[in-house]
Amino acid sequence: MKKLLLALIATTAVAGAAQAQTNAPRAYVGVGAATANNQTSDSYKTSGKIYGGYNVDQNWGVEAGYTDFGKENVGAGNVKGSGTYVAGKYNFPLGERFSGYGKLGVAYNERKYDNGAGTHVNNYDTGLYGGVGVEYKLNENLAVNAEYERYGKDKAFGAKPDVYTVGLKYGF
Repeated sequence: MKKLLLALIATTAVAGAAQAQTNAPRAYVGVGAATANNQTSDSYKTSGKIYGGYNVDQNWGVEAGYTDFGKENVGAGNVKGSGTYVAGKYNFPLGERFSGYGKLGVAYNERKYDNGAGTHVNNYDTGLYGGVGVEYKLNENLAVNAEYERYGKDKAFGAKPDVYTVGLKYGF
């Protein structure tokens, strides 16, 4: 998490220098509400997401993010999970204020199970990350978005890799 935040800050600093050369927002940060089906309890739980990126031009960019899948009680214990990703991003206009995008990269996922009686199971994996979404510009710097993301392969327990997110993005 600390490395991701440092990467977001570094991206923002580099983008700030490039921003002086253009009027279009290039760097951005955002927050979102993410939900995934927990296969252990077969229920959806809303959690949080933070992300940031940099648009190289009007179509291509890079993005990194962290999604906390929250903690959920299951049976005699609880499951906690998260996912971190880095991806290339392709944006395409769908109108004056609407755009669509696709992302492809790599995700690192963590899932932890604790039954409260000394049994701990940790599961970590790295896999392919992908996402598709739409965005609506509220003004020059602020936009809302909705997306579907896939964090690698199916999991043994905890949140499934299919995630739905609604977020708010600020470009500068």
